[in-house]
Amino acid sequence: MATRKPKAVPDDVAGIDHVERVDRGAVQSVNRALDLLEAIADASSPRGLSQLAATAALPLPTAHRLMQTLVHRGYARQEQSRHYTLGAKLIHLGDVASRLLGAWATPYLAELRDFTGESANFAILDDNEVVYVAQAGSRHQMRMFTEPGRRVLPHCTAVGKALLAELPTPEVQRIVSQNGLPPRTARTITDADEFLIHLKTIHRQGYAIDEGEQEVGVRCLAVVVPNATVPSAISVSGPAARMTAEHVERSIPVLHEIAGRLSTSLAEGDTA
Repeated sequence: MATRKPKAVPDDVAGIDHVERVDRGAVQSVNRALDLLEAIADASSPRGLSQLAATAALPLPTAHRLMQTLVHRGYARQEQSRHYTLGAKLIHLGDVASRLLGAWATPYLAELRDFTGESANFAILDDNEVVYVAQAGSRHQMRMFTEPGRRVLPHCTAVGKALLAELPTPEVQRIVSQNGLPPRTARTITDADEFLIHLKTIHRQGYAIDEGEQEVGVRCLAVVVPNATVPSAISVSGPAARMTAEHVERSIPVLHEIAGRLSTSLAEGDTA
């Protein structure tokens, strides 16, 4: 009787632990490592191994093996307390990803700028803050300028409020608890209950407006980029004298239309 030869194992699967598998193109060990990184990122302070394992729903030995690998590669760091934080290697990846996002968004921002006549922005929600990734500046002599990479608190910006309005209430409460609601101008909402009601209105109407809450005399209109992997929003901002109620009303459907096309482009990795 002929002996059956063992089935060849593809090179990209050969190194996977026998209890792990490839499911619809996803490697379980990679998913688990990413779950651990996200657990570290979501924590307000460094976390111990048992906490990370529980959050990621992993056996302790598996979490330990994966964390040791992440530390060795520089994507995580173990402090003297033996708690874990994110590693410096992620900074480079974040910088590259930010530049790519900006490159993808720029043609759409230019289109939005040309229609509205005002500065168009692309921003993401990262670590409880809004990060501006790209801008197409208005051609007016008096215009709003936001440097890519700038971080601001979300509660007083249109992009920030649009992004928070899409989050579950407990998550918003956590962010507000950590950040507070410090006033930037006399129009900034600083009461937590009032702010939550305001976010429900934004969610219902599908757009957010900053009525001089970040900068006196500046009005900003924002909508979220739907189905984005990273919470993202686009906006237009300009002097309130130019950003009239009629201007805002005309701009809302255009922002939604461009945000939808940008979402498709990001999903497809299309830079066109």
